[in-house]
Formats: sequence, C-alpha cells, structure tokens
Amino acid sequence: MNNNPIGVFDSGIGGLSVLRQIIKLLPNEKYIYYADTDNVPYGLKTKEQILEYVENAIDFLNSKKVKAIVVACNTATSVAIKDLRSDYNIPIIGIEPAIKPAIENRKNKKVLLMATPVTVKGEKIKNLIKRLGAEDIVELIAMPKLVEFAESGEFNTERVKEYIRESLERFNLEEYSYLVLGCTHFPYFKTTLKEILPDSICIIDGSIGVAERLKEVLEENKMLGSNKLEITFYYSGRKVEEKLEIEKLKNLLNRI
Repeated sequence: MNNNPIGVFDSGIGGLSVLRQIIKLLPNEKYIYYADTDNVPYGLKTKEQILEYVENAIDFLNSKKVKAIVVACNTATSVAIKDLRSDYNIPIIGIEPAIKPAIENRKNKKVLLMATPVTVKGEKIKNLIKRLGAEDIVELIAMPKLVEFAESGEFNTERVKEYIRESLERFNLEEYSYLVLGCTHFPYFKTTLKEILPDSICIIDGSIGVAERLKEVLEENKMLGSNKLEITFYYSGRKVEEKLEIEKLKNLLNRI
C-alpha cells in the first residue's frame, strides 16, 4: 500500500477528462492535477519547447512525492514519453489515441483521427498506425482551435460548430465508422460532434485505457492507496486556492 498522491499532467484542462476516468477506477486515492496554463496549447509549439514544458511539470510533480504520473496529454506523450521513462524512476503512464479498438470494430469502414498538429505530424502516431497495418484505414485531421475553445470554456457555440463543420467538409463522413479523439481536450465537444456527425459514427478516446493501465501498474507494484478522495490543482506550479476557480475545475471534471 502507498498513500502518496498520483500526479496527472496536461497542457490545460483537457486532462480532467482522463482524471475523471481514473477516479472511477481508483476512487480511494489522492491526486495532484497539474495544468500547464502558462504554455497551453502545446499542439502548435516546437518539440523542444514541449520537452522543456513537460520536464518542468514532471520535476514539479516529482518534488511532491507522487507515486506515479499520468501524462494526460496526447501531444506531450507523443513528444516526450520515451525520454521521461528513461529519466525518472517512477511509473509514468502516457496516453495514445484509441486507434486499435476503432480498427477492430470498424465494420469495413474507415477511421478518422482528430488530434493536434504535433500529434498528427509526429512519428509516434505514424508508427502506431503502421504497426496496426492501418495506413489505408486511418485518416488524420488536425483541430488546434478546439484546444483554444476548450480552454476558454466554449463548447457548443455557433463558432465551435462552424469550425468543426468547415474542418470536416473535405471528408465523406458516410465512409467512416469511428472518430477517434486524439487530444484530451476534445471529449468536451462530444455533444457538439454528435450533432454534426452521422449517427453511424462512434466517438471514442483513450482515457479508459489509461485509467485501466494505471490501475494495473499500481496493483503490480502494490501501490494502491486507501485514502479519502482528494484532488489538489496546480496551474504551472501555482496551487489553485481560489474557491471559484476550484469549483470551475470540479464542474469541468464532471462535465464529461
């Protein structure tokens, strides 16, 4: 048993969608949620910048004696996860788009992966698609503005709908059976996406897989906690103490 907290890190509020799934599986833990609000969004930054931001965040969480860290950011995972695992001596769980289950259940249709520009252009996602033999099945689309909309609390406005419709115009959506959300900010737009997409398209993300993997790792290492649920929030290393801001984050946590 280990009652130290679990660190969950994202560029912004997106990782709250992952934290929600983790809490469902592991309700008796303490959590530190680190949102790098000073540097969000990551999807338009250089790899060097992202590596620096991620290392700062992981160093901070490490200083808080966390027992494991979840990198709840697809862009950060894509760029930095290999380095993190060689540099730090605690379990570090990354997130990757749920392409595999989408391919396995696609019913002879194609799969559309929606992510940030860094993830879409990255070697990690290309290698995953190649490993699954899905080069002719999976198509990629970068949707950077959705991160900005999410961070400003704009989820179902006409501006958001117009951006999604315009971005998807070039696709014949009847050819697809799955939309994979490859950014943890994107689950906040599920309701909006369902309004726009054909009913035949299923929407999935990787948060359940991350939660399950974290639980496995903690069980294997006998690190499960027996705490009353507790979440402490930080913005780029600054503890969030204002009641209204904490309430806002808790509301977002329960929005998914």
